Amino acid sequence: MPSQEHEAFVAMIAASDALEAPTIEEQRQGYEDMLAKFPVADDITIDAFEIEHIAADWVTAPGADADRVVLYFHGGGYVIGSNVGYREFASRVSRTTGARVCVINYRLAPENPFPAAVDDATMAYRWLLNEGVAANQITIAGDSAGGGLTLATLLALKDAGDPLPACGVCFSPWTDLEGTGDSAKPGAVDDPLIPDGGLADMSSAYAPNDLRNPLASPLHGDYVGMPPLLIQVGTREVLLDDAVRVAEKAEAAGVDVTLSIGEGLVHVYQVFAVPESQEALDEMAAFMSERVA
Repeated sequence: MPSQEHEAFVAMIAASDALEAPTIEEQRQGYEDMLAKFPVADDITIDAFEIEHIAADWVTAPGADADRVVLYFHGGGYVIGSNVGYREFASRVSRTTGARVCVINYRLAPENPFPAAVDDATMAYRWLLNEGVAANQITIAGDSAGGGLTLATLLALKDAGDPLPACGVCFSPWTDLEGTGDSAKPGAVDDPLIPDGGLADMSSAYAPNDLRNPLASPLHGDYVGMPPLLIQVGTREVLLDDAVRVAEKAEAAGVDVTLSIGEGLVHVYQVFAVPESQEALDEMAAFMSERVA
């Protein structure tokens, strides 16, 4: 059963219209304001830097292993979200996993449609390798669109013959831009994080002509040879079937997959400071500890 804190957060989101604002700029600001409700702890180190045109942050908790890196892609349907907004969540990822977290501000649609996000994500990974970070010490992770981007990046790296990271972690990933899953049908679930019609608007902004391209909708990817994957999702999510179908496809391809389904939990519950978030991060840390060199 969801915690009281989870339900209080859901009620707050349901009462807010931040993500249903009329313009993308207002939606972006509304999401940043929502994330800002969770301040970064005083003992966290944040170092801002750039990877060519990409703004990024190193977010490091005390005692984190400098050799271990989580490359993190924020959520927001490829049209909202930022590295700055995700600093607090990245700090909890670092504290729990004992790794440094690199959060990038990949380019957003509609100004920069597909494949800009994938190009930026693969660039960031290759930059880490060029900086001397070993592939087997890297975890690629993300939530929602960032979870889909995690899978798309792994597919792109695999196809290009790059050394693959130790593992991938997907929080509530968006893997099917066409929205064909049963949980994506109108009225199938009550998830306040994804307004009715919101996904269609975002997919049209991001990849209107590439809805079935595996690097936009990784549901359609070839998972043979992919690294181990942890996929987490809640039963109250529009994207429940996006996660389940990818996990099934990857498992059928022989991938080491862990699918974790949280009863009664809403979209990207992992990101917000509720008890279920810490449980999700604890699972991520345990998953990484068995797979990161």
